[in-house]
Amino acid sequence: MSGDARKLAEGLTYLSGFGNEHCSEAEPGALPEGRNSPQRAPLGLYAEQLSGTAFTEPRAHNRRSWLYRIRPSAAHPPFTRTGNGALRTAPFTETVPDPNRLRWDPLPEPPAGTDFLAGLWTLGGNGDAAQRTGMAVHLYHADVSMERVFGNADGELLILPERGGLLIRTEFGLLHVEPGHLALIPRGVRFRVELLDAAPDGGRGPAARGYVCENYGAPFRLPDLGPIGANGLANPRDFRAPVAAYEDVEGPVEVVTKFCGNLWRATYDHSPLDVVAWHGNHVPYVYDLRRFNVLGSISYDHPDPSIFTVLTSPSDTPGLANVDCVVFAPRWLVGEDTFRPPYFHRNVMSEYMGLIEGAYDAKTAGPGGFVPGGGSLHNMMSAHGPDRETFEKASGAELVPQKVDNGLAFMFETRWPVLLTEQAARAEHLQRGYDEVWRGLQRHFRPSR
Repeated sequence: MSGDARKLAEGLTYLSGFGNEHCSEAEPGALPEGRNSPQRAPLGLYAEQLSGTAFTEPRAHNRRSWLYRIRPSAAHPPFTRTGNGALRTAPFTETVPDPNRLRWDPLPEPPAGTDFLAGLWTLGGNGDAAQRTGMAVHLYHADVSMERVFGNADGELLILPERGGLLIRTEFGLLHVEPGHLALIPRGVRFRVELLDAAPDGGRGPAARGYVCENYGAPFRLPDLGPIGANGLANPRDFRAPVAAYEDVEGPVEVVTKFCGNLWRATYDHSPLDVVAWHGNHVPYVYDLRRFNVLGSISYDHPDPSIFTVLTSPSDTPGLANVDCVVFAPRWLVGEDTFRPPYFHRNVMSEYMGLIEGAYDAKTAGPGGFVPGGGSLHNMMSAHGPDRETFEKASGAELVPQKVDNGLAFMFETRWPVLLTEQAARAEHLQRGYDEVWRGLQRHFRPSR
């Protein structure tokens, strides 16, 4: 990718705040005053509403934006089916639910000429996309920028790069996303992903690699803080929405849409990224995970990992998430008389964990290790916790204040088991013998009499 693209990405400005009613125009006077749909929209544009929730959902949760574009979205030819590649969608029925603890190495190098869409590889998920419930875990690897445009009717896409910067061109404007950031593309918003970095080895390695959570359910929102109070965790002002930027392109543009699990394509005679102005709260955004305000114990015991929740997609049961996005960011550990790594536990929720950089303090052993670009899955009620090496080290450590700053990990936690795709269950990069990390945990029981 040329230096011009990186220069453009690094010079972007943003609108600040999560869930705000933003407005932006790339041309002066493009936004109408006093109404959403005037008889004649300014500058000869078309007015169009994009609704991410039902019209009648509560105001606090309602998502919609008004777009003022060169051509309406309705101006396109019929879509025809195209291949899904390695992309899969719920309901997942290719394998039986697996109670075993599983771990994968990073995806192998992509075939030459793989863009972000072609490089999506589904590990598994739950729910039903057509019923707008559940989620999917995807990984991506790519070595070329997209020339086509993609939109997803099945859910919103939470993108976490692990290797290589991205410039994401959306209908609302541009986002610059680096490893350690997350980007959220709302349901239905069209976009194109351009790569900003060459292969790390200067050769045929993947220029971009990372993780994607596809959320079929309620849109991600900030979690309630309860007794924490008004501040902490992910601060709303650190979420950045794009300013309006448009493409006035005449000529053939391939547009791919994902609908009820399948990919469909059409060739437009113009770019659909032609929104000149917009206002609303159904918008894409980017967030730097290192800005997460970590809260934790300053007396004793390790808090539940829910304290690290960045975003949550709620279900119809209060407090039970359709899916949470959790980050394990740099933090201090100071608990007294406390086993400081995450404790052993079994959980009604299912956990997929990935690593952006460095190491994770409870996963230091095992074949292949837990490395950036890899991931682990601990499904509902599967027993897990620190490996033997971590347990022995932490049990005998001197309990002085300790800074954990050598890694950045995340977790997608979901209310239902994650059912694997066939390709994930049989993948060559699935680590065999993951259970060995807990082998050798010694009996230390000493009866009191």
